[in-house]
Formats: sequence, C-alpha cells, structure tokens
Amino acid sequence: MLVGVPREIKDNEFRVGLTPSSVRELVAHGHKVIVQSDAGETIDLSDDLYRAAGAEIVPDAAAVFARADMVVKVKEPQPSEIGLLRDGQILFTYLHLAPDRPQTEGLIKSGCVAIAYETVTDERGGLPLLAPMSEVAGRMSIQAGAHALECEAGGRGILLGGVPGVPPAKVVVLGGGVVGMNALRMALGLEADVTVLDRSLPRLKELDLAFAPALKTRYSTTDAVEESVLAADLVIGAVLTPGGTAPKLVTREMIRGMHRGSVVVDVSIDQGGCFETSRPTTHSNPTYVVDGVVHYCVTNMPGAVARTSTFALNNATLPFILALADKGFRAALAADCHLRGGLNVFAGQVTHQAVAEAHQLEYVPVEAALAG
Repeated sequence: MLVGVPREIKDNEFRVGLTPSSVRELVAHGHKVIVQSDAGETIDLSDDLYRAAGAEIVPDAAAVFARADMVVKVKEPQPSEIGLLRDGQILFTYLHLAPDRPQTEGLIKSGCVAIAYETVTDERGGLPLLAPMSEVAGRMSIQAGAHALECEAGGRGILLGGVPGVPPAKVVVLGGGVVGMNALRMALGLEADVTVLDRSLPRLKELDLAFAPALKTRYSTTDAVEESVLAADLVIGAVLTPGGTAPKLVTREMIRGMHRGSVVVDVSIDQGGCFETSRPTTHSNPTYVVDGVVHYCVTNMPGAVARTSTFALNNATLPFILALADKGFRAALAADCHLRGGLNVFAGQVTHQAVAEAHQLEYVPVEAALAG
C-alpha cells in the first residue's frame, strides 16, 4: 500500500501523522510512504530523517492526496484538503464529526473511507487512540488555566497553589476520565484546592483511593455542578460522549454567576464543548471573555507540544496503521471489531450512530455498509 502523510495546516498545528520510526516499520512491511516536504520540520523531524527511514519526499499536499491509497493525518481535513480526497481513499485521522456538519458533508461527498482515531475502541471499552492526546490535553489544561488566571491574561490574578497565609485557587474538574484525571493530577501537584465531579461512582472511588485526602470527589448532578462552578476560580471541562456531541453541563446563567476573572478551559470543545458559552478558538487567539469569565477553548491543544504529542500518538496508532496497510481496509475492519468502531463515513454513508444522530442523517451500520 502507498501511505501518504501531508503537512498539517490547521492553525499552529505542528504534529505529524507518522514519525520516521513509524515510516521505517511500514517500509519493513513492504509498503511505500510519501511525506510532504517539511511535514515534521518544526518538531525537528527533518526530510532527511524521513528519507533515511525509506520515505519519498513530495513537494505539496496535492501530491500526497493524488497518489496515496491511505492518508494518515493528525487533525481533521481542512476545507482545502477535503476537496483533494477521492472515492475509496482511506483517511485515518482525528475527525470529531459530531459538531462539524460541513466536514461530515464533505467526507460523504468525497466517497472516501473515513476512519476516526477518536472512535476506535479497545477490549475494555476505552478509546486507545484518543487516550494519549487526552493525557496531554488534561495536563496542558492546568498550564493554560494557570496562565489565564494571571492578570495579564484577563484573570483574577490568582496563583494556583497560593502561598503560606493565602489560600490556593479552587479548581473544579468536570469529568473523571483520562482528561480529568490528568488535569487533577497536575492541579494537585501545584497544591491547588481540587474537586472532581463524575456520574460514575466506581470512578469516583478509584480517584478517591488514588488521590485522597487532597482530592475532593462529588457525584455530578445539576446542583453539584452549579454549586462547584460558582465557587471555582478555574473549571476544566473534561466530559466526553464517544463520537457524539458533548453535553452542556455549565449554563450561561452559571457562567454569569462566577467570579469576575475566573477561567474555564473546555477540553471537550472538539466535540462541541460542555459550556453553553464555548466556541472554538486557536493557539494564535486562544481566549475570549463572556460575562467577565475567561474562556480557553482551543480545539487542538496538544498541538502546542507537538513533538511529545506526535510520538505519543504514533505509539498508539501504528498497530492500526499497519493492520490497514497489511490487510487492506475491508479485511482489517472485518478482523477487528475495535478498529471497525472507527469507521465514521464509508462510500457516502454515515456509519457511526452518534455522528448520524448529531446531524439527523441516515445511519448505516458498518457491517451493512461494507456488505453493500
């Protein structure tokens, strides 16, 4: 199979779909790899390193999309890239289609085989290709929130950990999954006053065992969310509905009741966000203010630490990339129900139920679509 890697073009996105090490693995399996020139230059992965691993360097994205049987990316295809996709071409990347109807319609029209990292599952019901970036985003959310709390950034002027004689910041984490756990670990490490809310009692017990007595845990109800948010200096939105739109846990009224200069960091923004006042932002313009509350809603947070993120992501994606290349997408999907969960759009049909429901489109089960 000919595997292609274009340079990412989303705002301040410097991750790359394959590392030179991953290229070498594909070449060792008998495949060919083409990489757009300077795809990894910003994170010190030069064209020479890719050539040494066995890749061919091509001048632009058009060459990658025109030739590749499978395109491996990091972020969802941008409008200029969607137009380059073709019928039957495999696209393997993060898609986050539920809040993005134009992209969904573009992929349907292209006829491509769109497999989303974020809906591939594992035997424990986890999301193995989302997890490494969730770890990064969770940890970064505290860095971003801490900076946004500074006066220069529009915040209240609060140091997360406080100092002797001055109390620390109150940090509330909505969701105790991978993002939430990594966020609260960082916040606790900085000696903040941290509370996590979740609807899973077993998960709250796990977190309590791991982090008590420093961590406070609360079962998530509307009352609990409202009470916690109104008292918080920093709120981290870390909830997820796999493949679907994130629930709006924090209302505009709650935001209006927060302290002036408080901060919300919406890590759920890729799936639409969990604050009613959230809208996507970029690394070049990461924050805005609503009712005196600073909002950080960057849709590709791990892109800011692109080298770390690229290697972490490749560790997780490479086995699936090799399976798709070695077997072809039909055999690979048939052999692995977890990879099959990643198929979102195929031959003009939506094959992920949460995406179909989000856009009120016809849902075609993967097995039926492949059989047809």
